[in-house]
Amino acid sequence: MQRQLMDELIAWKSRANRKPLLLKGARQTGKTWLLNEFAGQQYQNVIRFDFMLEPGARSLFDGSLDPKRIISQIELLRGQTITPTDTLIIFDEIQEAPRGITSLKYFNELAPEYHIVAAGSYMGLALRRENESFPVGKIDQLAMRPMGFVEFVRAVDGDPLADAILAADMDLLANVSEKLERLLKEYLVVGGMPEVVSAFAASHDFIEARRLQQQIIEAYESDFGKHAPARIVERMRLVWKSLPGQLAKENKKFVYGALRPGARARDFEESLQWLMDYGIVHKVPRVSALRAPLTSYEDLSGFKLFCIDTGILGALSGLTPAIVLNGPAVFTEFKGSLTEQYVAQELLLQGNTPAYWSSSSGNAETDFAVDHAGTVLPLEVKAAENLKAKSLRIACEKFKLERCVRTSLAAYRDEGTLVNIPLWEIGQIDKLA
Repeated sequence: MQRQLMDELIAWKSRANRKPLLLKGARQTGKTWLLNEFAGQQYQNVIRFDFMLEPGARSLFDGSLDPKRIISQIELLRGQTITPTDTLIIFDEIQEAPRGITSLKYFNELAPEYHIVAAGSYMGLALRRENESFPVGKIDQLAMRPMGFVEFVRAVDGDPLADAILAADMDLLANVSEKLERLLKEYLVVGGMPEVVSAFAASHDFIEARRLQQQIIEAYESDFGKHAPARIVERMRLVWKSLPGQLAKENKKFVYGALRPGARARDFEESLQWLMDYGIVHKVPRVSALRAPLTSYEDLSGFKLFCIDTGILGALSGLTPAIVLNGPAVFTEFKGSLTEQYVAQELLLQGNTPAYWSSSSGNAETDFAVDHAGTVLPLEVKAAENLKAKSLRIACEKFKLERCVRTSLAAYRDEGTLVNIPLWEIGQIDKLA
């Protein structure tokens, strides 16, 4: 498999003002695999610590966080001499050694010549638990997410089609639109968790893919009890289990009352924040206006909550893999929730911070909106054949926007103000809009 984040790691290595790198991401997204591949391709030597498998190694950060002392300790523990430019030091599962996260600040300030990458999950939780502060401004950061559609295509179909998607050559891709739609149907069910994609690429067995997804879900839910405060574990489970129902509504705004009768936001804020820090849910806020930057117009009372991955959401929903054989049903099932989940994932993977807008009167709503080239790009997801874009037109007129995007199974079409981007190409929105 190939991961697009590899290019960013290579760029980080050659950067003159390189800082220690923190690779964040939920469990099972492929952080360890990617760093091992990166080390093997780019360095003569690698020294790796996994603080979950080697709890004794956490003592590296006991006492002084002076980089010289830590490097000397590493050399003694591993019996190797570290040459700064030729050796990659990997601190894996760094959340198990929170002072190790703090140490990155001192490596940046006092020993920037060393190439250090730390990887982990739920870092914010670990730092709060140990009363450590995050080294803001002292580290470089990358976010590891599940594999996107292009990465999935590369794994199951090869480089030529994946490269064509990245190139956004719409004339060329129009000739293989049926194949792309089939692959997208498969992706909605299989998702992008690397272990699942690897197994599916080898066997094309949807049942096995679903079994692996259930194992991942069980691992996540097991972590709730291991790492979260006992007082919020049950509420976390309620939020997590509610995702399919929340996204299957016509209006996908998260409703606390759907969790249990009388539920209020303040009762679930901590459990929701924990799930977000853990990396398996993502909040897409409502904005009161489609103006840049969108963060200035966030309405804290309204948001949609998306899952980490389409395949995981499908498994949580009890969606049978056989649905991929049933025409376009997978795109419209559960009010198109898998399709909207997919678009959210693709936007996040490209570095966007999506929001959504709804009018105060309730007569118009855009499924997503992203900051784009100094303005705002509203986006409507059409899972069904009805391609009317009334809400988009209302939004564009109200906020005097020159461009809006509809994504659907229809062919690419640029009509000036409105551009239709096929669902399988929405990851290239920056090139096409």
